Amino acid sequence: MTLTRRRVLTAALTLPAVACLPTSWVRAGEPAAERRTAVIHTASGPQRLEVEIADTPARREQGLMGRRSLGEGHGMLFVYGQAQPGRRGFWMYRTRIPLDIAFIDGDGRIVSLQTMPPCESAKAAECPVYTPGSAYHAALEVNAGYFASQGISEGDCVSAAALAGQCPRE
Repeated sequence: MTLTRRRVLTAALTLPAVACLPTSWVRAGEPAAERRTAVIHTASGPQRLEVEIADTPARREQGLMGRRSLGEGHGMLFVYGQAQPGRRGFWMYRTRIPLDIAFIDGDGRIVSLQTMPPCESAKAAECPVYTPGSAYHAALEVNAGYFASQGISEGDCVSAAALAGQCPRE
């Protein structure tokens, strides 16, 4: 057997096994998500959150899947390098905790707020997709009920080091 045939045979036998590994093992080499402070500027004053920054495809794909809780005053900020179309959204496949989501435009303004209950289906295709209906550059996920309890609404501005928009100074 030649060296090339041996490599092809090894790859053919190894790749199916790797595909069966949990994704957390495959992504184990990626550094932990950066944590930052995000501020939501509301009519009643600024609301501060500690957020994990999901700014790579792997981090955005993983999101908060599989977590059993999210600390009070914590969230995950999904950041994109370019505008995402309003028909592209988020789903709750394999996400165990109910979440609120704020879709944020390029100026840092919240264009849509929604509550997303966990999807109980084992089939990804049966989980609803939550879309904002407007283009967005970022999305912020927090525990369900947080936005209402803090008086946060559409039009409020979100500032964080990871976002390009400029909100009013405090």
